[in-house]
Amino acid sequence: MSLHLSRAAATSEPRKRCFDPVVDANTRLLILGSLPGEKSLAHSQYYAHPQNKFWMLVGAVLGVDLASLPYDSRLATLLAHGVGLWDVVAQAQRAGSLDSNIRARDDNDLVALAASLPRLHTIAFNGGTAAKLGIKVLGEHARRYRIVSLPSSSPAHTLAYAQKLHAWLQLHGQPEPAAP
Repeated sequence: MSLHLSRAAATSEPRKRCFDPVVDANTRLLILGSLPGEKSLAHSQYYAHPQNKFWMLVGAVLGVDLASLPYDSRLATLLAHGVGLWDVVAQAQRAGSLDSNIRARDDNDLVALAASLPRLHTIAFNGGTAAKLGIKVLGEHARRYRIVSLPSSSPAHTLAYAQKLHAWLQLHGQPEPAAP
């Protein structure tokens, strides 16, 4: 009976939706998460949880203090460096913010987005769930790109910041500034 209640609870959970992609014709590196967490959804901003290290990690890769910039400037700076953002999951039911709680998901059309980005050469996944799901969504199209699976920037992934940074720095040199 408790199994039935768990399924019922899962189906009553509201559907959460990802944000629009942050990309342009100069995007060379696309970083894909799984689905925005509660804080991000509440603030309508990618990686809004104050303990999420995404902005510090990407800032270290680009050599820019992104964390100190207003949100719109962060996005503009990413685009100016050829970096785009989106999520693998378009919408899903999920209690809380943990990827392990994602249920009844609909995936984004990553193949179509990637095909629309003429300079794209690298797709990086922020976390294991994003990588596992994203590689399946890309299917055979994944072979067209350099695929990088990164440790999650989330505070739920308890790897030390220095270890996360070491892994994320493999992206250094991948994005190039957009031509003036």
